[in-house]
Amino acid sequence: MTNETLSKPTRRLVTREFIVPFILVTSLFFLWGVAHSLLDVLNKHFQDILGITRARSGLVQAALYGGYFIMAIPAGLFMSRVGYRKGIITGLLLYAAGAFLFWPATFIRTFEFTLLCLFIIACGLTFLETAANPYSSVLGPKETSEQRLTLSQSFNGLGWIIGPALGGMLILGGNGDDSANHFSSMALPYMLIGGVVLVVAFMFVITRMPEIHEGEHDSGGDRGTYRGLIRVRHFRYAVVAQFLYVAAQTGINSFFINYVVETMPGYSPEKAAYLLSLGFVFFMSGRFVGSLFMSWFSPRQMLGIYALINTAAMVLVMLGLGWPSLVALYLNYFCMSIMFPTIFALGLKDLGAMTKKGSSVLVMTIVGGAICPVIMGRIADVSGMAIGFAVPLVCFAFIAWYAFCRAKSDKIIIK
Repeated sequence: MTNETLSKPTRRLVTREFIVPFILVTSLFFLWGVAHSLLDVLNKHFQDILGITRARSGLVQAALYGGYFIMAIPAGLFMSRVGYRKGIITGLLLYAAGAFLFWPATFIRTFEFTLLCLFIIACGLTFLETAANPYSSVLGPKETSEQRLTLSQSFNGLGWIIGPALGGMLILGGNGDDSANHFSSMALPYMLIGGVVLVVAFMFVITRMPEIHEGEHDSGGDRGTYRGLIRVRHFRYAVVAQFLYVAAQTGINSFFINYVVETMPGYSPEKAAYLLSLGFVFFMSGRFVGSLFMSWFSPRQMLGIYALINTAAMVLVMLGLGWPSLVALYLNYFCMSIMFPTIFALGLKDLGAMTKKGSSVLVMTIVGGAICPVIMGRIADVSGMAIGFAVPLVCFAFIAWYAFCRAKSDKIIIK
């Protein structure tokens, strides 16, 4: 009876003392999901109200994902000095500041000032993404850490679903042709989000959070170098694959609304935004189904098969067949769902003491999202939106090759 009593807490998902901290950390996943998905609404919005090209509107994503690249190392250094809790609070305050700056943006009414707002939000999100995963993993028994992280990440998917719907209703909804009304509608969702973020920041200030002692989970220390890390073949190719995955996902999200409006007559940008939300439903469900399938199939093989499916799906999208092409896009969202975490895990496999450095490098590959929308936009401006989807096609083809030919670890543990 004593042994049974002692074993019960290890089966809990979250220990009782950490329920509130776990809810707060999980809210971070939701908040950055909303921030990312709203970008895809803004992309089309700026084309309409400012008369800019699709290539120039791709700078919306460049501002956010470029912020990740620039801020990743400073955020890590900051948190190694003051701790994850203060890092989260700093990130939330930056997030709120960028959101509230959308109010003066309604008076300034320039594309460049809006990009500055998004860049500040990106700086805040970098802090949050750096801290949320390790926090989620320690808020309960080690035996259920993967379940906690999966549960937290599901709320990220919920944020991706709500963002386009919120943007479609408040930003792309009927505002007439008045530019001032369009800018005001753009500010409204961000003002609401900024208020919610401030409340969450206040909760982190008054809530007692556990300290994370990373050394307890990495007995190998941090003795290697980045030069030695890049010499590891399976990691080196994982960096390229992750860069291309983020590029493909961001490009598809950015121009989903453009694609639907251009290839399916009768669909307004607002209705297309709701269809984008449905795409994220497939994305979230794919994450749960994929994690279940990995109990029976090799993650490497699943990644390769899913990437091949997405390569074929992009061919159908480029043909612009109407509803069949839209179904192919939804299938793409389902298969994309497992790619980021799977590539991440395959890249870090058998790195030993270099795992932390490898993780930081893989996080920086998010900058791929700053590049692909600009390239897709330039192609679309010349040849049409459907042809622009050739860029993610190439990305998925490389990921398939990586999964089948370069993802297998050489099992040389770096010390």
